[in-house]
Amino acid sequence: MGIDAVIFDLDDTLISEREYAMSGFRAVGEWLKGRTGTERFFETAVAFYHSSDKSRIFNRSLDVLGVPYDDGVIADCVACYREHRPDIQLLPDAEWALSRLEGRVKLGLITDGYLETQERKVQALSLRDRMEAVILTDLFGRDNWKPSPVPYEAVSHMLQAPHSRCLYIGDNPAKDFITANRLGWMTVHIDRGEGVYSGSRYTPDHEAHYRIARLQELRDIPVLRPLFRMEGLYA
Repeated sequence: MGIDAVIFDLDDTLISEREYAMSGFRAVGEWLKGRTGTERFFETAVAFYHSSDKSRIFNRSLDVLGVPYDDGVIADCVACYREHRPDIQLLPDAEWALSRLEGRVKLGLITDGYLETQERKVQALSLRDRMEAVILTDLFGRDNWKPSPVPYEAVSHMLQAPHSRCLYIGDNPAKDFITANRLGWMTVHIDRGEGVYSGSRYTPDHEAHYRIARLQELRDIPVLRPLFRMEGLYA
């Protein structure tokens, strides 16, 4: 049986979550410099991001820099981070995959996260121009983030693709595949090696049908081979 729709996760699937974090820290640093004259916030926050403890990065960075703050300042930093227009790009293999699948199969997106944050990512990448369905799960409420069946049902309906002909690609076995598997979707785990969930192992019902390291390997999945065998697409 073939595939009518390929649906992607966003963070660490189509884009680098690290790249987004760098963009957010840069935006917060510029905001703080304009408000307080604070220098070197970006470098300080990045160092904490790359450490083993990523908690309370804003608080700890301001402590290191000797900048006084209260809960209101931290809330403003968080809002700036979540609401900035991100300077991000599709990962090279994501651009490769989308450029080859566009017009060959229906494309969709299901992504968790705060609505404003995910909406700005989608806008920065012009994903609505390239996909027939974009599902930001926060629109349904936090209780309906993955693995809730609500976003999977919604994208299947929007794409008019039966569950048995949908394929989902994501990076987090904790939530991306269990519901899709139960609904009868084909599932693919993109494990890039540097992502938050890289190398994780879960119970069999949480695992995807396929595990790949880069999206070019999609052309080796039997049900997708016909999409890549068209003239000029299998290189």
